[in-house]
Amino acid sequence: MANAVKSTLPEEDLKIVGGALQGALVDLVDLSLVAKQIHWNVVGPRFRSIHLQLDEVVDTARGYSDTVAERASAVGVSPDGRAASVASGSVIDKVADGWQQDTDAVQAMVSALSAVIGKARVRMKSVGEVDPVTEDIFISMIGELEKHHWMFQAENRS
Repeated sequence: MANAVKSTLPEEDLKIVGGALQGALVDLVDLSLVAKQIHWNVVGPRFRSIHLQLDEVVDTARGYSDTVAERASAVGVSPDGRAASVASGSVIDKVADGWQQDTDAVQAMVSALSAVIGKARVRMKSVGEVDPVTEDIFISMIGELEKHHWMFQAENRS
């Protein structure tokens, strides 16, 4: 069942859009997992505020992962959010094992968000010429992720 959903996009455009959406999906799924992992392991004087802030990132990443996956499906691309695909394709560096001091947790999130936003901007540009609907999703997503990025940077007092 290779082509269960027929795309309205020309084949060349579909390759660009499909690649961008799949890459974003992988990054967003990983971002939600990384934020949750840090959420469970953050310690320190700012534990509570960072713990809650991490849940906001998880909610954003999960929401946009669904939006991105559904857009991929709508244009005829089967989304792949399987663990192996996420592990092999994410732009996010591995996070530390075990407990994380609040300052280290904040820095890890700044780094993860920066990586996802940087790659999302590249993808946004690539789809802009061929599919403004997908570009609009990227614009909205980047805006929300940049808000989280700003807030974590403001937390970083070191």
